Amino acid sequence: MTINSKSSKAEILAAYKDLEKQKKSLEAEIRQQDKSGLAANAPAVSQSKPEIETGQNTNPDLAPDLAKTIQSLEKIQGSFGGAVSNLSEQLIAEATELEAVKIAIAAETQDLENLHQLTDIDESTIDFLLDQYQASSKKFTAEYEQQQGADRQAIEALEQRWAKEQQAHDKLVATRNEDYGKNRQREQAEYQYNLELGRNLDESEHRQQQKLKQQELAEVFQQIEQQWQQQEAEIAQQEQEYATAAAKIIAFESELQDKIKQGTEEGKGIGAYQSKVKTDLRERELEGEKQNYQLRIESLEHTIKHQASRVEKLSQQLDSSLQQVQNLAVKAIEGTSNRNSFEAVKAIAMEQAKTPQKGK
Repeated sequence: MTINSKSSKAEILAAYKDLEKQKKSLEAEIRQQDKSGLAANAPAVSQSKPEIETGQNTNPDLAPDLAKTIQSLEKIQGSFGGAVSNLSEQLIAEATELEAVKIAIAAETQDLENLHQLTDIDESTIDFLLDQYQASSKKFTAEYEQQQGADRQAIEALEQRWAKEQQAHDKLVATRNEDYGKNRQREQAEYQYNLELGRNLDESEHRQQQKLKQQELAEVFQQIEQQWQQQEAEIAQQEQEYATAAAKIIAFESELQDKIKQGTEEGKGIGAYQSKVKTDLRERELEGEKQNYQLRIESLEHTIKHQASRVEKLSQQLDSSLQQVQNLAVKAIEGTSNRNSFEAVKAIAMEQAKTPQKGK
């Protein structure tokens, strides 16, 4: 059997026992020859090969057997020495590995004691840790499901409130547009009526005055219309920001579930304690992000309410200014006033147009 560095301990021991048997067999053979009356040739066995060759001339029958025996002993001695050397190296290597394994086991045991506050570690320790992990996992799953239900209810309530506010806003815009259309129709009718009344005046002067009045009134209405468009653009932007924040809340819920699932998978590999610590930390981070989004949503809701209040005030101011302009315009056309009346109309309209800008 050939012994090398990859041979197992059992193979080395088997080779050693085989060599030991061969050695004992040869020793028994030599002792048998000694008992047969070959004591005179014993010195020749312990001498070198030249002496054996000299002894062969004395006893031709025993010389070949002795030479063969000595040669076999020399081979066995060489093989035995190599086997013993290999066995010694193997034993030293295995002893070194065993010591390293003992050190590693001691380190792992110490880590378990420090990590889980264990005092005694035995065969049931792993089962105890697994039971503890399963209990913690069930508790965490129940807490997560409860929190998920609460978050879902909060989102539904938020969506319902947003739908109501959107409906109220749409109603406000529709009412404003309807009032604006009615005012335009009334203005057109009054204009036609006033035009008929003013035909008794000088045709050229009347046309010139009407042209100036229409131009100035058109400028005033254009400024008011631009302000309305700007207000609508601001409200639309705030609605977009609100929708973005609501979408982030939904994405946050999905991210929370993914992170919890990832923390659960990692906990199966490294133990319940580390998984719980990581999951708790991430859950706190996600809770902070959720609170941040909630604060932004509340801020946007407050801004929308403020803008709605401003829109209502602007509508009231617009109605008041239009009524004053119409009254003064009628008086100016009927001849009950002069050029100063029209200037007053223009001043009131311009003042009303500047008022929303100051309120921004």
